Amino acid sequence: MLGSGFEAAPDLMRAIAGRHRLLGASPDCVAALKDPLAFADLCRAHGVPHPAITREPVANKSAWLLKRAGGSGGTHIRAAIAGRAPQGAYFQARVPGRAVALSFLADGTAIRVVGLTEQWSAPSPLRPFRYAGALERGRHEAPLLASSMLAALTEGVTRLVVATGLTGLASADCLVAGEDWWLTEINPRPGATLDVLDRRPKPLLALHIAASLGHPCEPEPPPLDAAASEICYAALGYAPIPPITWPDFVRDRPKPGSMVARDAPLCTLFATGPDSAATRAHLRGRAAELRTLLALTEERP
Repeated sequence: MLGSGFEAAPDLMRAIAGRHRLLGASPDCVAALKDPLAFADLCRAHGVPHPAITREPVANKSAWLLKRAGGSGGTHIRAAIAGRAPQGAYFQARVPGRAVALSFLADGTAIRVVGLTEQWSAPSPLRPFRYAGALERGRHEAPLLASSMLAALTEGVTRLVVATGLTGLASADCLVAGEDWWLTEINPRPGATLDVLDRRPKPLLALHIAASLGHPCEPEPPPLDAAASEICYAALGYAPIPPITWPDFVRDRPKPGSMVARDAPLCTLFATGPDSAATRAHLRGRAAELRTLLALTEERP
C-alpha cells in the first residue's frame, strides 16, 4: 500500500508491483492522473472543469501559478515566473473559490463518497500555499456544498475513475466559487484527511483494501460531531528533537533524536467538537498548548 511521494515515480511503482501486489491505484493510473498535461487532457475529454495549464511563457504572471509535477502538500506551489516553466514544472491558471476535498472509494467503475472536507493553508514566505488542515462538519450542520454541486463533483470524478480504472480510497481536490467549480487534482491514495474521516466503526483502511480488491461497500455514516486536523510546522529548527511527553491529541510525532528543520512539518494536531466553530477553536487551543510545551522543553538546561 503506497502513500504520498510516489506520484512522480510510476516507474518505481511498477518495480514494486513486479514483486508485490499493490493495493490501490495502479502505476498506469497514477501516471495518467499525476501527469499535468495528460490530466488536463483527460478532464477536457470527459467534461470536467479544470484550470488551464501550460509549460510555455505566460504574458500575465499574476494570473498564473507555478507547480511541480507530482508535488503534494502545497509546498511546491509558487507564483509564476518569467519564461518557460522549468523542467518538471508547469503553469496553472489561478481560479477563485474555497478549497474542498471529496474523499471517495473507487472500484474502477463507480465511486462511493466517504466525506467532504473544507481545507485551509498555512502560508510561509517561501511556501504561500502549503497545506495546513481539514475539517469535516458535524452531521447536523448546514452542508458544505449544495446537493447539486456535490452531485456535479461526484459525477465528474466518477467519469475520471472509469477512464483510468482508479481503485481504493482516494480524494479529489476542488475549488468552488458560487455555481462554478474546478477540479485541481485527484490524489490516487489515502490522503491527509484520513484522520478526520476515519471515525466510523469499520476502519477506512479495511474499506480501502476491499475496494482495491474489487469488493467495495458503502461507508458508514460519520459521527454526529465535527472533526479537524492540522499540521503543526516547526517555528524553529530542532536538531535533535528532545524527549517530549506528547499530549494524546498529537499525531505523527517525531522520534526523539530525529532532526526537524525550521518550517518543516513537526506533527499533526487533532480535535473534535459539537460543530465546526467549536472544533476550530479547540484546534487553536491545542496548538497554543503545544507551543507552550515546546517552549518549556526548549528552556530546560
